Amino acid sequence: MPKPEPTVRPARKADAAALAILVDIAGEGMPSYMWSRMREPGQSAFEVGRARAARDEGGFSYRNATVAEIDGEVVACLVDYRLDDPYDAGDLNALPEVVRPLVILECKAPGSWYVNVLATFPEFRGQGIGARLLALAEERGRKHMAATASMIVASENTGAVRLYARSGYKEVARAPVVEYPGCAHGGDWVLMVKPI
Repeated sequence: MPKPEPTVRPARKADAAALAILVDIAGEGMPSYMWSRMREPGQSAFEVGRARAARDEGGFSYRNATVAEIDGEVVACLVDYRLDDPYDAGDLNALPEVVRPLVILECKAPGSWYVNVLATFPEFRGQGIGARLLALAEERGRKHMAATASMIVASENTGAVRLYARSGYKEVARAPVVEYPGCAHGGDWVLMVKPI
């Protein structure tokens, strides 16, 4: 029996719990580490993440996400947008140390269409869902007149690196991962860029 095709749609507030988990997958565990530093007594890191995803505003809001679902279950998500050009990193010393390498890499792709989050739950990988969402991001980038698309991936996340390379993305720069509790991969953060 063929696997059902996923439906792609804008995320809804009710998707906040799934979004929090998928963002943490895409972020190599860094989101849950950052949320753990924001939590109130008695609150879990994922409760913070879910609350942030349920916000109507902010970079990590359901309003900025697209999801793929199968039989009503969210199986993957995409968060994409254009990076500022020029890109002002601000005061890097004011940022948490673990975030600085990412911001430094983002500075190297000003004006690109940035794939901030692309994640699929493990049991749904290998079905082309990530590639489909990546193609959607590139289509949006073209509509917004971006010359390139970009993303940052952990060098040790070989499955994601392969997906992006197969899709035409090339490595542009690297910065060492600053390890944190729950860090899924060491190695480097890799900025990958593709003309669109």
